[in-house]
Parts: sequence; structure tokens; C-alpha cells
Amino acid sequence: MQLNHPLGKIGAAILLAAAGLSAHAAQKVCVYDILGASGDMFNMTKDYIVAMQRHGVALELKAYNNEGVATEDFRTGQCDAVVATAFRTRQFNAVAASIDTLGSTTIVRDGKIDMPSSYDVVRKLIQTYSASSPQVTKLMTEGNYEVGGIVPIGAAYPVVNDRKINTVEALAGKRIAAFDYDKAQAVMIQRIGAQPISADITNFSTKFNNGSVDMIAAPTLAYKPLELYKGIGSKGAIARFPILILTYQMIINKTKFPEDFGEKSRAYWLTQFDRAMQLIKQADASVPASTWMELSAENAYKYTLMLRESRVDIAQKGLYDKRGLRVIKKVRCTVNPADPECSTKSEEEWK
Repeated sequence: MQLNHPLGKIGAAILLAAAGLSAHAAQKVCVYDILGASGDMFNMTKDYIVAMQRHGVALELKAYNNEGVATEDFRTGQCDAVVATAFRTRQFNAVAASIDTLGSTTIVRDGKIDMPSSYDVVRKLIQTYSASSPQVTKLMTEGNYEVGGIVPIGAAYPVVNDRKINTVEALAGKRIAAFDYDKAQAVMIQRIGAQPISADITNFSTKFNNGSVDMIAAPTLAYKPLELYKGIGSKGAIARFPILILTYQMIINKTKFPEDFGEKSRAYWLTQFDRAMQLIKQADASVPASTWMELSAENAYKYTLMLRESRVDIAQKGLYDKRGLRVIKKVRCTVNPADPECSTKSEEEWK
């Protein structure tokens, strides 16, 4: 909020006080959105600003379409909060970012992907991390960084340039885009005998569209904006199997906000879950039916097993937060207690 009011700084301060807001400069929130200021996430954050005014906090937004720049500006103190994907926010809170790990929220029943239940896992996790308790606040805080909210942006599906890439075995030798800043991706790709190709969120779609890579993982929200249909062409497809479910996460520098602001902020974003799901459903529906590729029950099981083994291996290498994965398994087994993994100790004994 600007302080160049005609009445001068004192008059502006009086007006701000009357509105219940601080007379200090508004806190800056840097928001990454693939479409910048015209994107859905940026629009959702506009409504967030209005809601936070009721808690006496004045905020101003800055839009970014380069996620790396947005998170670096936050890290160096040019922003007081940042909204970005969990791939980038993992550096500020690894527990919350664990939601975006390989297969951690995917539910398979009788060889078929159960997307409603998979999103239910994500909903319950966000509810857990939005609860009002000192234990949750401690878990959502690392140093001066605190998670200020989490919303889903959809499943990351395998997008391939050839429908023959429809089994785990068929991935061997294929070129798959791997984000430089998420080391876990390259580890998984190498585990299945494929070739990780260095990429980031600014160029992974271009590399797919021009044939430099055979596969990327992307949510349907990216299908039209990134023109993925160009890379898919007449031979390719989107496999209806969620490698993981992606989230946007808000991270705040808690020294710049009132003591209980993080809790209020998380509670607000929880109320936006259904709004985010509506955007995801619309994006799913925008993909032509002929572009989708269904996996057989056998291949769905193989993918699930591959992701689970990769997730455990990557956690053992220290690239995933074991505390976060332990919480996710508990939620996953609450949603789908019949899964054979729920009778094992895998991921449960981690601290």
C-alpha cells in the first residue's frame, strides 16, 4: 500500500490504522505463475491479499513467469513471501514439499488409478498441515521460513512423443527431461535405465516440443499454455498415471509478519482447495479424449512399484525428507488401508 497520500505520511498512517493495517510498507509477495500476472495462481493470490487485510496485514504482489528468479528474490530478501512449486520451495521446508514426491499420493485400486482418492490424500495432508497446533507450526517452520499455505495444481502425467512408451521397460534408453534443481528426478530416471536430460521449468516443454526429449512429466494445466500438443503430435499421448501430484506452496519469512500469521495463512489456503480442484478438472477436460492413453492393470502396478522403490531409495540418499514421507504414508493408508504396503514397515520407521 502506498504512503504518498495527499494528507502526508501522518494522514496516511491514520487511514491505515483505521483500516486495521500497519503503517509500515506492505510486505511483498513474489508469485510464480506460468502465465505471470494473467495466470490462475496469481488471481488466487489477489483474493488472498484481500483476506489477509482482515488480519491486519497489508500485502503487495509481484508476478514472475520465471520460478528460479522468484525464489531467489525471496531467498535474498527482496520478497517477504513467495508462491512457487514445491520443487523450488523444498529448500525452505522439506516436510511440506514431500507431498510432491514420486507416487507418494497415488492410490491404485485393483490395478486402476483412483484419482479422487489420490486427491483425497493431498486434501488430508493439507488439512493436517493447516491444523492449529504448536506441533504443526514447528513442522511447518525451518529457521526463519514458514509454510504459509499449500494448494494442488494437478497430477504430473507422463507426456510421451510415442504411444509405444507405455511400460516401465519401454522407458529404457529414452530421453526424459529432469529439472536440475530436483536431483531426485535424475536418480529415478537413471534407475529405470533412461537418460536424464537437463531442463528447467522455462524450457522443458520446448525440449519436448522440438523432439530433444521423448518424455516429460506435466500437469494438464500446462497442456494449452505450453502447447504440448505440438510435441505429442499424431503418435504421442498423455498416460493417465500420476507420477506425483504437484502443489504450489507459499513460504513466508516469519520475521516479517505477526507471530501467528503463518497459521492464519495456511488456514486460508486450505479453503481454496476446491477452487484449485475445479481449475484442475477444467484443465483435464481440455485435453482431447484421443490424447489420453490408459495403462493396463499390470503396467499400472509396475509403475506404482517403480515409483515406490525409487521414493524409498531417494529418501535413503537424503534427497527426500523422511519425516514428511512418514506422514504421507499414514494418510495414504488411511485412504486405502487395503494396499499391501500398509502391512509393511517401509517408510513408517523413519524419523
